[in-house]
Amino acid sequence: LAMAFRAVNSRRHVGLQQLSSLASAGRASLGPVKSCKFVVDESTNQSVLVCSAVRLLESLDLTSAAGQLLNETLQAQNKEFKTGTSTLLFLVGAWSNAVLECLQQNVPVSAIVSVMSEGLNSCCEKVQCLQIPVRDVNKELCPSSVRPSTSENKTCQTACDSFLNPQISLYFQKDISASEELVPRNSCSHQEADCSFNEGMVSPSARFGSRASLVTSVGDRSTSMISGGGVTASSCKQKQLTHSRYFSTLGKSGVSGQPGVSQVCLSGQPAHPCQCYGLGHLAVALSHGNQPSLRLLRSIVAYQHQRAECSGSSQLNIAEIVTCCLPGLPESYSCVCPGFIALVSPEQAAVVKRFQDNPLRILLMDGDLTEQYRHLGFTKPRNVRTVLERPSLQEAGSGDSWLHSALEVLTSAQVNLVLVKGNVCENLMERCIANNILVISSVTQNVLSAFGEVTGAQPVTYLTQLNTACLGSGARVELWKACGERAMELGELVPVEIKVQGIPLLTAVLTTAVASKVQLIEDQFWTFVHRLHHALKDGKVFLGGGAVEFLCLSHSQLLAEQSLKLANKNAVKEFHSPWLAASSTEYRSVVLQALAGGWSQYLSVLMCNTAKAASEFEARTLIHHHLKKAADCGSPSAYVLKEFRRGDMFRGGPVLSTDDGEGLMVYDNVAAKMEAWRRALDLVLLVLQTDAEIITGHRRDQLVNSHSSSEFMFL
Repeated sequence: LAMAFRAVNSRRHVGLQQLSSLASAGRASLGPVKSCKFVVDESTNQSVLVCSAVRLLESLDLTSAAGQLLNETLQAQNKEFKTGTSTLLFLVGAWSNAVLECLQQNVPVSAIVSVMSEGLNSCCEKVQCLQIPVRDVNKELCPSSVRPSTSENKTCQTACDSFLNPQISLYFQKDISASEELVPRNSCSHQEADCSFNEGMVSPSARFGSRASLVTSVGDRSTSMISGGGVTASSCKQKQLTHSRYFSTLGKSGVSGQPGVSQVCLSGQPAHPCQCYGLGHLAVALSHGNQPSLRLLRSIVAYQHQRAECSGSSQLNIAEIVTCCLPGLPESYSCVCPGFIALVSPEQAAVVKRFQDNPLRILLMDGDLTEQYRHLGFTKPRNVRTVLERPSLQEAGSGDSWLHSALEVLTSAQVNLVLVKGNVCENLMERCIANNILVISSVTQNVLSAFGEVTGAQPVTYLTQLNTACLGSGARVELWKACGERAMELGELVPVEIKVQGIPLLTAVLTTAVASKVQLIEDQFWTFVHRLHHALKDGKVFLGGGAVEFLCLSHSQLLAEQSLKLANKNAVKEFHSPWLAASSTEYRSVVLQALAGGWSQYLSVLMCNTAKAASEFEARTLIHHHLKKAADCGSPSAYVLKEFRRGDMFRGGPVLSTDDGEGLMVYDNVAAKMEAWRRALDLVLLVLQTDAEIITGHRRDQLVNSHSSSEFMFL
């Protein structure tokens, strides 16, 4: 096998330079205020809009080994946490530059590896004091939880309660078979105040009349209309729903204790106070200013709490959440709907219209619905092509035979709806449409599991496994309606809604008029959802706004200063590996200063992106000023806590501010942030210790005639 070999110059490490160059492209994505980028393909002149580190690297042509390692590291972080990738990418570039500076000063590689690893571990231990339990976040952010009620505290209480206001979930009650009682809990004046506050909290679907139309009072002529102006109430008397798409008439029994029926409050103080959940303020602080996703998550949490019969659990079940992106509609149309919403072709939509809301027999496929599909244990090698498995005397091809048998299995079992986890054969799809069978592909595993639980369907891998016991029943399909009960048809795609009594699925319908922003909006929504999920899972959060990184910077500089004064025996005691102490003591201060330089660069870019500083020079000056004040304070961690509560240094900045102009207090995930740090440093040190690059394949032949051929040794 022909190969090319290139030795890496220790002072001009190619891999680290490549990491630094790639990471510099993601500087604008650091922090809550991200700048979008267009990645243009020079060969086709097509472009894609990206606003995250993961999407950026996915769009780039990563031919180098360092670039591929960086992409794999980001993908691993994104797969596990869905957040922290921008921090990871930036620190990879910052610490790559820091290591290059150390190499320029002839610092041995072994010293760089040992000291940087020890320095980061020490920082991780130091910042543990900045972790706040989730149960204490409400005390930090809501004065009403610790002080007597005042007018200001009532406002804060209302803000928190609106996150879980059961009024929002009026638009989800599809399975309720009786009218529902609405009990206002406060006086008229307080009710009107809360209604005006919640004017921007109501699901956009209500503003367009798609989920609830009218709320009338029983025994009273006063009415409350849910419309574009929000929710207004003219009476505080006991009210009942008499006309709604998802509620029946008053002629039926309305017992609130029945399954699927829950009491909700139109306005005023909800059934659960702020102290019970702590999710209202926590979600706002973790949203990092993402108001559209925050409004959607309010509806999701309210519905899940009602479904749990108001048990008070603060856990967010992300397995019950799916997304459906609808390009072509304004972003104000985004809403949350119970059930599963998918996009189908106009031909499939015609099949849906023929069903006329009749109960359907459903089949679940946990693989591809193609002739060549084999499950993981029977997947053939990709580089082996089968010419003929067995001789066939039939004139028809094997593909036609499979299509005929597959369609016969579906029709004989009277299957109406097929949900497929993978891909579907196009020819089979056309034949299913002709036989009034709706097939939906690329369905996630949690959707299949949810439909299996409520319909009794059992997923199968191949159609040959199908029998009557595997089929489910009770599913209903209709065209998804919005904007005043009007079915939506968006060009080549039509949204359809699949419903089953009691299914826990919630679909976040994400809309945008700009087609290039579809992926962006979906990524931002899932990032926020997982950020809240991991906060509840960890049970604690970090102070945000750069507070944690500032303490790491202060601690790293303190360690660097102390290392200049420590004797060799003290250095041996600090390191777990005494044999490394001799080689690292001499260079310890240089390496720690380089590590601190990465933290300083991170903070300066973060401050510029959030408009706290006009330039990096101004940001570094401000950082140096606070470092001096923290050192004079004697306890940098206490100084950080004080500044965070004051909101002068570690808040969202002018870009992320509340209505009164005050900077938004933000929090970050603990596990995701610390794992991003470790992965960034591990990648830099891995590339640092790589002293050779071996290139095989076609690229080796291209290098023979290139200008850089002198750098390679061809084998």
